[in-house]
Parts: sequence; C-alpha cells; structure tokens
Amino acid sequence: MCSAATGSPHTNGPTNLEAARHFVDLADELDQELRSAEASYVLPAEQVQQELQQAIDAFFVGHSIRVELDANLIAKAAASPTRIRLRTNTGFSEYDRNQLLMHEAFVHTLTGLNGREQPVLKSMARGAPRTTATQEGLATLSEMLSGAMDIGRMKRISLRIIAIDKAIHGADFIEVFRFFIESGQSDIDSFTSAQRVFRGVPLSGGGAFTKDTVYLHGLLAVHTFFRWCLRHRQLARARQLFAGKMALEDVFALESQFANGAVAAPGFLPPWMQRANGLAGMLAFSLFVNKIRLDNVAADDLVLGL
Repeated sequence: MCSAATGSPHTNGPTNLEAARHFVDLADELDQELRSAEASYVLPAEQVQQELQQAIDAFFVGHSIRVELDANLIAKAAASPTRIRLRTNTGFSEYDRNQLLMHEAFVHTLTGLNGREQPVLKSMARGAPRTTATQEGLATLSEMLSGAMDIGRMKRISLRIIAIDKAIHGADFIEVFRFFIESGQSDIDSFTSAQRVFRGVPLSGGGAFTKDTVYLHGLLAVHTFFRWCLRHRQLARARQLFAGKMALEDVFALESQFANGAVAAPGFLPPWMQRANGLAGMLAFSLFVNKIRLDNVAADDLVLGL
C-alpha cells in the first residue's frame, strides 16, 4: 500500500498464502452446515445477461453499456467501460449474479466510465499492472460490503492462490486440475480454474499466471485503506478511489489535483458507497471488533455478553 512516509496506511497481516489457507479451511469446516441452505437451482447465462442489463441500464443513465455472451471467455465475466461479457454454457447462482453486478459493473465499468470523463487525465479510464491489485481489491470489497460475497466465492479465490503456489513450485496442469477437483470443484470449474493458473506459461509447471493473487491481497489492502480513512476522518479519500482506475497511493499523490479540479470527483459511485452513513457504521464496527480476540472468548462469555 502507500508508504509510511506519506502518513498513509499499510498492511502488516498474513501473507496471501496464509490468508488463502485460512479461508479454505474455514469454508471446508462450514461446508456441510451451509450446503443445505444453498439454492438447488442455477440461472442460465441468458437470464443473468438480461437481469444484469436491466440493472445496468437503470444505474448508468445516459450511457450505453452492453452485456454480451462470450463462448471463448475463460473467466465467468470481464468488464470494460462499454461492455460486460459473460461466459456462455455456464450456470450461475444468485450470488454469482449479484457478485457480477457489484464487481464488474459497479467497480470495473464504473471506474472506467469515471476515468473517461476526467477533464485532463483521460488515461484514468485504462487499467495497468500497477492498478490491478487496487481495482480487484475494490471490486471484491464491493461484493463484501453489499452482501454479495459468500463463503464459496472466498474459497474459490483462495484455492486459486494455493494452486498458483503449487504451480510455481513445480505442479503441472494435471496436478493443479486434480487439486481443484479434490477441493470440491466440478470437472468443468476445475478445468477453467487450472486454465486461469496456466495462462501464458508452460503446462509442465514451474511458473504461473499470478494475477489471481491480487484479489485477496487487494481486498485486504483496500479494506485496511477504508478503515484508515474512517479512523482519520477522511472518507472523502475513499470516494476519490472511484474517480478512475487508480492505485491506492494515487489518492495521496493526486491530492492537490483533486483540490484544484484537475482530477474530477467520481461521477458515479456504487450504491453502497453512496450510503456514506451505512458505510461509516460498518467500518466503525470493524475497527472496534478487531480489538476482540476470539481465541480468548469462551461460549460462557457470549452468553454473559462478554
């Protein structure tokens, strides 16, 4: 994240791999308990396309953004300022649909549109390797704060991080594919997950396409940034993060440009960001409960109100 010299936040928490293993272990422990509560049906891609198109048209008034089906897409979805593509021949859950709206439309497309409408720095409409972690972290946080993030999604993200580590340390495509199957994914999902790991690298192991590591890393970094903004009474900085495709440090580096209007405030904000009081309440609660060590809390303490 941003350097300590600027007075900005930085993380001192677990590594990506440690965090990923934690979430996978937790998901596995909860698997049987939660499985009975899952919906027994899936939504076809065509239905999700229609529902997303309606929601996007209602939100981005005055802008034409197409939701299209793409049979060649490896990921379930991809977004730009003008279109969102969905993978065909794929079943979606209701969580998937809501995640796509929050992640792809209300962050990736939204920041692209805001960047295109900047008065000077039109380049803020385009992503770059240096902005990827913040963009994906912001999009994943959007899922979480809107209630669209389920434990299954967190497990899928975490499994990819573990699989990348395996590939880097020599696991080949078949071994990674089997790892996903043994972790509970379907054959098709396991194959597409393995494809993500081996994009542009030899299938024999020793390398990996590491982009998927930024989802969890970015989530932890952006969440820490939002909490820092609340603690220092600077939630306006958090809103500025939506002005285009930015890295966290850009909010501080462009402070004077935001002040003089050379960088415009974001024209669009996600619904959860528009409700500033609700966001502040969630972040304030998060800041407080982080002081409670659960490993020191017994069941009797919960009954007695800690």
